[in-house]
Amino acid sequence: MALESSSRRHFHWTRKVSNEDEDDSTFKSSASAPEEKEEENAKPISQDSQHQQQVGAQLSRRKLQQLAVSRFRSVLTALGRSRNQQLGLRSRVVGTLFGSRRGHVHFAFQRDPNSHPAFLIELATPISGLVKEMASGLVRIALECDKEKEENKKPGRRLLEEPIWRTFCNGKKCGFASRRECGPKEWKILKAVEPISMGAGVLPVNEGTEGGGSGGVEGKEGSDGEIMYMRAKFERIVGSRDSEAFYMMNPDSNGAPELSVYLLRV
Repeated sequence: MALESSSRRHFHWTRKVSNEDEDDSTFKSSASAPEEKEEENAKPISQDSQHQQQVGAQLSRRKLQQLAVSRFRSVLTALGRSRNQQLGLRSRVVGTLFGSRRGHVHFAFQRDPNSHPAFLIELATPISGLVKEMASGLVRIALECDKEKEENKKPGRRLLEEPIWRTFCNGKKCGFASRRECGPKEWKILKAVEPISMGAGVLPVNEGTEGGGSGGVEGKEGSDGEIMYMRAKFERIVGSRDSEAFYMMNPDSNGAPELSVYLLRV
């Protein structure tokens, strides 16, 4: 009987101990479960924050690139506008024909009466012959230049910057014309006729031909050294990058321009 009671006590004690162990293990497992969940939840949060940082960095780079491109385009646009203003590329310009009586015709287009010429050429035609043509009726001057080959083509060359032109006056070939830089003598003549908006006349020797200069405007003694000129406003029409036309605006011509100049790149 004593042995049986001791075995029962031992059975109850072991059962109690085993129950306590099971309770401890359940408590540990239940306590560790939230920690694992917290770790699992913490990992996605950190990954999301890293992803958001990467996306933010990419967006900031794109914004910087777009800003740089827009600034670059604005600079190019400003340069293009300033260049157009320097070249005098407007719908209405001031045109001046001038030359000595026995010299060649010089033709200048200006953006304003006091601006540097955007286009200045010397024609092989004598100015006396051109005056006779204009006295007989309407005058059409066509200037043609050749397109450069693709391998020799200079990028960005404007039509007004072409150096050599074939000249036709009312359909007749009149030699060649060459582009000139505005030297001191040419500028002196243009300054002399600056107050004149429209008209023709003769400049005396001391006003138009005195002093040295380049570009073929000859200074001679007597009436041959006098500078003949004609000045008017022209309307500029751009057909394409290879064609432009200038029509003299004359209110007394009943709508038909007395003088037209055509620039063609063929």
